[in-house]
Formats: sequence, structure tokens, C-alpha cells
Amino acid sequence: MDDSARIAAPATASILEDLGWDEAWAAAFLPYDTAGRWPARVSATHRDAWVVAAPGADDREAVVSGRLRHEAQGPADLPAVGDWVVVAPADGPGNGPAVISAVLPRRSVFGRSNGDGSRRDGARTRDEQVLAANVDVAFVVTGLDGDFNLRRLERYLAVAWSGGATPVILLNKTDLAADPAAFRVAAEAVAPGVDVRPISALTGDGVASLVADHLAAGRTAVVLGSSGAGKSTLVNALLGRQHLRTAAVREDDARGRHTTTHRELVRLPGGALLIDTPGIRSLGVTGAADGMDAAFADIAELAEGCRFRDCRHDGEPGCAVTAAVADGTLDPRRFQSHRKLEREAAHHARAADPLLRAAERSRWKAIHASVAIHMKSKYGDDR
Repeated sequence: MDDSARIAAPATASILEDLGWDEAWAAAFLPYDTAGRWPARVSATHRDAWVVAAPGADDREAVVSGRLRHEAQGPADLPAVGDWVVVAPADGPGNGPAVISAVLPRRSVFGRSNGDGSRRDGARTRDEQVLAANVDVAFVVTGLDGDFNLRRLERYLAVAWSGGATPVILLNKTDLAADPAAFRVAAEAVAPGVDVRPISALTGDGVASLVADHLAAGRTAVVLGSSGAGKSTLVNALLGRQHLRTAAVREDDARGRHTTTHRELVRLPGGALLIDTPGIRSLGVTGAADGMDAAFADIAELAEGCRFRDCRHDGEPGCAVTAAVADGTLDPRRFQSHRKLEREAAHHARAADPLLRAAERSRWKAIHASVAIHMKSKYGDDR
């Protein structure tokens, strides 16, 4: 039986469930449930080619239909690793790639902006890249060999919460740390309510309990972290075999090299699924505004005590947040990190929304007009 025949075979519930299928996905697929079309999950991406896993067939290459590519308003609308898609065999005889005709609505998205957020025309969205989709838990991996950075953790947590997944911080390379407990205390201080796990992917310490607590069959996890944090080593440990290439970090600055060159969905022995992503040195906060309150729950709680509901924590009277900074209750570095991420998130939001951009332009026009009136009243026309 050739590939085309296998991919068109009737889908069995058990095979789909192995990929994370459930009743909600089945309901989303109903509008596309016609002869010759079947659900599949994207397991890898390679530039303009995809690999999909579908019931009744081995993983196989796929291409995007001309209509889907034409209607896409940007890279974010094209299939990403973890997406559930609608596929059909290639037209005509032979063993050509499957054709992806639609992407089912995503439950969670991890993405980054590739550019400045500008649009090429009014109908285009910003140039955003989706790194992983439909994720249940996000493993934020940081190494204890020089990679540890609290401000970077805050950034990843904001993105994880906004993406719709539950974040778990993995303090990797405990075998290289003199006092892993101290790192855990520091991480828990900036991640209230988040599970923080010291582990060693290299020795396997803490990996079994991680699987038991967060990787039940059918759940999908994504591995996030900078290059050299040990993400590929973790994936290999979870798989129980050498699946991804690893490399040592540089000794002078503990920076890693990109050993993962593409995103890939891998099946774990216990039935869970895992997405590995290339190392990201600077993760953007595209769409992270929704995750700010969760990532900075302590600041959000303090803000409830501000005199004004729309307090910007920038010199307003009765601001509980700046008062906490002044009396030492809130770390000023954490407060500055929060403000920086808020500005970045607002910038991305304006870049994506023409109404917000127009409102921002109007605000600055009003400011300039007010300044001009003030200068004229003070100095006259001869200023």
C-alpha cells in the first residue's frame, strides 16, 4: 500500500489520541470532515516544507495548498510544529507529499516577531513567527553554569503564560552548581506559584519525577531556553536515547551553540509529546501582555492598592507599587524588568493594531500642539 492510500485510511480514535486528539479537536475538524481529508499534526518544519503525523500513515512530508498560502496574512498563519491541520493526498498518482489545506484554531501559541512589526499593506499582520502551537506545559530551561538570569526568566514566563501553557522552570545542570538550593530560592522569588525543579539532564537527576508530574500521555510540552541551557540534552534524557545532537558551551562565557536547527515534535515513551526549539538568545514578547499579570503576580497584587485604577506606577500619588520599591518590599530590578516588558508588549500591540497606532499618533499630535501653544504664550511669535 502506497503512502497516498495509507494517509487516506480511516482515522482511529486511539491513534489520534496518541497525538493529543480529543473531543474538542474533533469538533473543530467537523467543517472539514469530507472524503479524502484527514486530521494530522505537524511534527517538524523545514523552511517551505513540513512533516505531518497522521493516522494510518508514517510521518511524511507535506506542502501547503496554494489557497492557504494565498490567504495567509503572514508567517503566523502557516502551519507550525504542534498544529493540527487538515490534509489530503497529493493530486495525481505517485507518492508526492500530502497537501495541507487548513490549520485548526490554536489553543496556545508561542511566537516571536522577526521584524519591527510593520505591515507591508493594510491587510497584512506583522511578521511574526510561530515557534510552537497547542502546548499544555512550557519547560523554561536555564543552566546553572553561567546561563542563569532572573530577568530572562521573567521574560520567558510572561511569554509562557500569555501563550496559554503552564510554565515549569527547570534549573538544569545541578551537577555543576555548588548550591542549587540558592538558585531555586532566587527563581521562586520571581516566579510566584510556578513549579521550580532543579534537575540534571546529563545525569538524569530529577527527570523521572518531572515526567510523572507533568508529562501524562497525550499532553504536549515545549522546551524553551537560551542556547547552551541543555534543552537537547533534556530531550534526549526524556526519550531515553540520543535523538538530538548536543555540544559543550564555551568556557569563557558559558554561552551555547545552536545544536537544534529546527523545531520538532517528538513522542516520549510514556505517551506525551515534546517540542524542542532552536536556542533563542532574545525571546520577543509578541502577545505577552496577557501573561504579564501572571508572570508578575506580586506587582499585580500591589497595584490593586494604588489610589488610581489606571495607575502607571510612574510618579502618580498614592502608587502602592513605587511605595513598595521605596521601602524595599519590591526589588527595583524586578520593577524595572516589568516596566520594560510592558513597553515592549505595548509596542508590539500597536504595531499589530491600526487603531492603536492611530490613537498613539493622535496622542503625540495633541502633546505637540499643547507644547506649541505653551511656547507661543510664553515667548510669543518671536521665540
